[in-house]
Amino acid sequence: MLRAEKLSKVYVDKKRGRILAVDNLSFECKPGQIMGLLGLNGAGKTTTLRMLATLLRPTAGTAFVNEVDILKHPDKAKENIGFISGDTGLYRRLTPRETIRYFGDLYGIPRAKSAQRLDEFADRLDMRDYLDTKIDKLSTGQKQKVSIARTMLHDPQVLIMDEPTAGLDIIASANIVELIGRAKSMNRSVIFSTHIMHEAQKICDNIIIIDGGKLIREGSIEKLRAESGIHDLDEIFVNSVRSVQ
Repeated sequence: MLRAEKLSKVYVDKKRGRILAVDNLSFECKPGQIMGLLGLNGAGKTTTLRMLATLLRPTAGTAFVNEVDILKHPDKAKENIGFISGDTGLYRRLTPRETIRYFGDLYGIPRAKSAQRLDEFADRLDMRDYLDTKIDKLSTGQKQKVSIARTMLHDPQVLIMDEPTAGLDIIASANIVELIGRAKSMNRSVIFSTHIMHEAQKICDNIIIIDGGKLIREGSIEKLRAESGIHDLDEIFVNSVRSVQ
């Protein structure tokens, strides 16, 4: 389970001064639940997800991953987290096979087990044709698939995904959405940000809409429709943001 409690993040910029990127944000993503995090560019989505993944330290508040406090025990929390963003951050001189073996070693996974996991992802994500091709020769979609395999290699209980389908073609995006659905069926907690509303509408159990780092609307799509009187998620999002601006 993933639980955020009054998360805030302040940046100090020489020109702009104090910037409150995330403001007192609280929510919960239960096991077997997919939560969509929606917001305009600059709304605080990436900052929120990076704090949850222990990559940024909150200015105030904290979060819990399977009841492990990310501030008190960040290394323990990381054991249960898989984090992915649009920036794959892969070593371009390695192949996908070498990448998975390397990260398997870092996670302390026996090589036979990491090879087995690679086989599973190669089939699910259609990666077999380029497992031994250097990363810098791969397309954006192929790199993202490798990054997802790396992220899920240690079978994390919580997946934190920052626009995982950004820039991908429709087939690659569909594969990743299917993988997110599989994670749900395995009782994982999944939170991801996206600008693609039909993705969120299709797979999310719960939606969080933020603006200016603040939570402005939360609930299932059915609840959001009932509260707003609007059926389409795009229109619900626009209406929610305009109401606070």
